[in-house]
Amino acid sequence: MAELKLSETRDLTRIERIGAHSHIRGLGLDSALEPRAVSEGMVGQAPARKAAGVILQMIKEGKIAGRAVLLAGQPGTGKTAIAMGMAKSLGQETPFAMMAGSELFSLEMSKTEALMQAFRKAIGVRIKEETEVIEAEVVEVQIDRPAVAGAASKTGKMTLKTTDMETVYDLGAKMIEALGKQKVQSGDVIAIDKSSGKITKLGRSFARSRDYDAMGPQTKFVQCPEGELQKRKEVVHCVTLHEIDVINSRTQGFLALFTGDTGEIRAEVREQIDTKVAEWREEGKAEIVPGVLFIDEVHMLDIECFSFLNRALENDMAPILVVATNRGITTIRGTNYKSPHGIPIDLLDRLLIISTQPYTEDEIRKILDIRSEEEDVEMSEDAKVLLTKIGVEASLRYAIHLITAAALACQKRKGRLVEMEDISRVYQLFLDVKRSTQYLMEYQNQYMFNEVPTREGGDDDEATAMHS
Repeated sequence: MAELKLSETRDLTRIERIGAHSHIRGLGLDSALEPRAVSEGMVGQAPARKAAGVILQMIKEGKIAGRAVLLAGQPGTGKTAIAMGMAKSLGQETPFAMMAGSELFSLEMSKTEALMQAFRKAIGVRIKEETEVIEAEVVEVQIDRPAVAGAASKTGKMTLKTTDMETVYDLGAKMIEALGKQKVQSGDVIAIDKSSGKITKLGRSFARSRDYDAMGPQTKFVQCPEGELQKRKEVVHCVTLHEIDVINSRTQGFLALFTGDTGEIRAEVREQIDTKVAEWREEGKAEIVPGVLFIDEVHMLDIECFSFLNRALENDMAPILVVATNRGITTIRGTNYKSPHGIPIDLLDRLLIISTQPYTEDEIRKILDIRSEEEDVEMSEDAKVLLTKIGVEASLRYAIHLITAAALACQKRKGRLVEMEDISRVYQLFLDVKRSTQYLMEYQNQYMFNEVPTREGGDDDEATAMHS
């Protein structure tokens, strides 16, 4: 019941912005985990999506912990999109923490502490507790205001009833204020949490459905509660281990959650919390919800972070780790050794590797259609064909960037539909990587620190060495 209220407020406060992956609603799989051609914003990458779906199924069943998945593929092949799809498919309760490999180096704490915090953000604890709740229909509310303002606090009485009984409660100042805030009036069905005094309005009683003056179009009608006024209800709270750490680590703990200034959390605090959570699990008060930690650009981590990951994955309270990289055989950061994807062999061995393939022309067309719809841009058929061709020749990301730019060019000439001329105009205005490189080759002498192809020996070698 308290959860119901939370989900309502969450929907109201969502900020709608169009981002790079805002069109993705899930992985686009059917009930047999087979990928649909175009679904939930996902296009192509069938084998990768199917593999991600299998992992997702394991996560939902809570079967696996401490597993790691590597999404490896060329730039612009939808690795982050698959991770976002996984996050959306998991639902509200499963924690999903996302970070870039380079973030660790910009924080004011040690790399291992930052990784540990990210790990604990991705592990949820579902805590069950029983509370006493008064659930009834309000018959009448009487509030006595003192004759002299400010001389005495307000007092009052409230009559509540269920189908079986009716009782009059005395009200204190706090309850009167809470009732005023919720705009409670006679005929409303309310629930009062006895421990916190929180009032939740459940709706209006069906008996009052004829009071036309006292309701708006959003009014929800409910039956008058049955049985006793006071009931015991089980309430479920979902928090992450990191939130519990922060709240217990300093005096104004829960404020640190909002300011983000958590600082380093001592190992003793974490140990105590782990022991407590283990106790709750045994008593049946809590259960662990292993979530997902997604690290993009994992090649940016250094050898110390990799060795930390090796150790952390073996912990029984580890989340599922999903990492992504677009590097081939490259140097492991912090060493002189090269390895596939810039990840040490001992960690690679623990990873299930999902590879993503470049998109075909047909898939690029479908993605551009979805993006145009997401960005509210209407395009003619010819313009779409041209944009698809640009996507194939240059890159998918470049083609996506041109959508809104072309829409603005169309707006400028007061057109309704984006035509080929708008695409051509923005194509000339904004260079893609290939044309930019070609331009640099032609005019490289006019740029600073240009590295002219070196002659045998001579000063150029020294200049190049100094620059690099």
